[in-house]
Amino acid sequence: MAANVETMFYVRETPWHGLGTRVMEAPGSEDALELAGLNWKVRQEPIYTDNNLLIPGYKANVRDLDDKVLGVVTDRYKVVQNDEAFAFTDGLLGEGVRYETAGALLDGRKVWILARMPREFIINGEQISPYLVFSNTHDGSGAIKVAVTPIRVVCNNTLNLALSTAKRSWSMVHTGDVQGKMEEAKQTLFMAEKYMSRLGREFENLRKIELTDRQVMDYIKLLLPYENEDNSLHVRNINRLREDMQKRYFDAPDLKDVGNNAYRFVNAVSDFATHSEPIRRTKNFKENLFSRTVEGNPLIDKAYQMVCAA
Repeated sequence: MAANVETMFYVRETPWHGLGTRVMEAPGSEDALELAGLNWKVRQEPIYTDNNLLIPGYKANVRDLDDKVLGVVTDRYKVVQNDEAFAFTDGLLGEGVRYETAGALLDGRKVWILARMPREFIINGEQISPYLVFSNTHDGSGAIKVAVTPIRVVCNNTLNLALSTAKRSWSMVHTGDVQGKMEEAKQTLFMAEKYMSRLGREFENLRKIELTDRQVMDYIKLLLPYENEDNSLHVRNINRLREDMQKRYFDAPDLKDVGNNAYRFVNAVSDFATHSEPIRRTKNFKENLFSRTVEGNPLIDKAYQMVCAA
């Protein structure tokens, strides 16, 4: 298990982020809560100085499982428990929803759940499966976030493009009427339908943008530039990454019948961003890769913006 992953499960095949413990069947929310090791609560306790004086305006978020302090927050902070996150997703996606992965990072300070949405999409003859990701922090460092992440099934690549005409994510802070805001967030399901519909139209547009081999090579150089041409090791490393991306465009079996176009290029960049090995593999590499299911991947977005601007 990677250094920053505390607990996690995934269903059947090892996911592209390579994290977690395998189970054979996608569980419902009750079993998923147990399998993910998220069956604990956060309580809020007052904070005192060494002289036993109350520190006003702040509380400690404490995990009841082991009395671990997850973070110090203001007294305006409202806790969203792990089981409430599952209940929210159950209510959003309907009865019978199954969870593909869930878990905790950073000793429980960050948690997430990922559920496969009930509708499959066939876009340009390819199966695209949308997933819903719910992420939350218990240390006060971030907002509650819900995002739609489309996966191209044939190669397990994420295709969460930043479209100007359709949103794929929603977030809220842990203050005010949190439960009321979460009810409003159920519009996320309608957002997902709109996003997937717009994504399909955008894929059709990308297929119409023909690219020459020279354009592809130039785009790859722009995506993976030399930061220091005087450093031979750096140049060799960037060249290795460029060759990797080139192979994913020119040689990938799943793209051979797509044509020489922008859709093929964006998919090749997505495959590279999702599966390639970095120059330096940090201890947080897999966790950071997984987090981009919510935040989006800037490399994929840059590739998409370049081919659209051509």
